Amino acid sequence: MRITDEELEKIREQQSTIAKIKQDLGTLELRKHELMQVFIGVNKDVEETKAELEEKYGLVNIDLSDGSY
Repeated sequence: MRITDEELEKIREQQSTIAKIKQDLGTLELRKHELMQVFIGVNKDVEETKAELEEKYGLVNIDLSDGSY
């Protein structure tokens, strides 16, 4: 006994869809990891800039629209 060709095709399509979704999820996870590394780097840069500005100007609040403090 065997299932019909239509049933077999339906199962194959479903399995193909599952495989594609798994691949896409893996790609998204990789991209997420890459973005997290960039985010960590930018945060490090921000902290270094803050330290430089605090050393030069002390603890101040800077208005990002015009640079005044």
